[in-house]
Amino acid sequence: MPSTCPSPGLFFDTINAFQRTQALRAAIEIDLFTPLAAEPRGAGELASACGASERGVRIIADYMTILGFLTKSGERYELTPDSAMFLSRHSPAYLGGTLEFLLTPSLTECFTQLTSAVRRGGTAVSDEGTVSHDNPIWVDFARAMAPLMHLPAQLLVGLIGGDRSQPLRVLDIAAGHGLFGITVAQQFPRAQVTALDWQNVLRVAHENAIRAGVHDRHHLKPGSAFDTDWGGPYDVVLLTNFFHHFDLGTCEQIARRAHAALVPGGRAITLEFIPAEDRVSPPNSAAFALTMLATTAHGDAYTFREYDQLFTAAGFSRSEFHPLPPTMQQAVISYRD
Repeated sequence: MPSTCPSPGLFFDTINAFQRTQALRAAIEIDLFTPLAAEPRGAGELASACGASERGVRIIADYMTILGFLTKSGERYELTPDSAMFLSRHSPAYLGGTLEFLLTPSLTECFTQLTSAVRRGGTAVSDEGTVSHDNPIWVDFARAMAPLMHLPAQLLVGLIGGDRSQPLRVLDIAAGHGLFGITVAQQFPRAQVTALDWQNVLRVAHENAIRAGVHDRHHLKPGSAFDTDWGGPYDVVLLTNFFHHFDLGTCEQIARRAHAALVPGGRAITLEFIPAEDRVSPPNSAAFALTMLATTAHGDAYTFREYDQLFTAAGFSRSEFHPLPPTMQQAVISYRD
């Protein structure tokens, strides 16, 4: 059988990937997708709606079609289901605001120095990267990324189980936007939620709790997860998107604090990007390790085996792995006897 002919396609696709990023940013900034939520439109109609040139809109809309964000029939463009959900400003799941965080210079600069990060084994931008003390980037994160967390929060809270009419004491570590604890409070009417994070970040969580109508049961505990007294005891400790910033030894310290803060029979619930043992699948979870290499000194994407071992070392009796499709993340529930 003839062998497959080598192709430079992957090389050029990867080298030019920055063009995809900037094209999507341009499409979002001119609000290309929102006018298509009502009906398919041609380039001229879109140009008028977006306040841009017809030539520019035609080219960017064709490129969005090539990438899969739009479909095209004749000369008219239409949203895909994904774009209707995430790129129309009329959608409650609109993700355009995440550009402020994901493309902020303080993050993109980390990737311009990725070669140095590979050589040293951690971010080349500073000694600590994004986990430096009270880093203002987490205020931007809390404001920008909350819309993306609604579905993961619903799925994660669904793992708590039990009688929703009973009292529930919950600690939300590194709460950020607060969506995970807020969702608990919405679904468990007698839940009392304590959100721990830096003071400036907690202002965002408080605003979100007020909007959700649960601020009377959503309590703020400013400070560092490493130094602040967690209080308690709690029935549930939420550890969402936190462990990946640190080495395993530091993660075990946090797991030990979670164990000490829980009642017997309590649970620590972790949300993370958790690759399989091969560390290359599933792709989105496994690829997150690169983000940690570029932006943190010691962070990584850890496997379930590694989480199981660190929670066992911290005193938990067992841990369970839970995929959370269609999100790109997974959950671990760890039980205290």
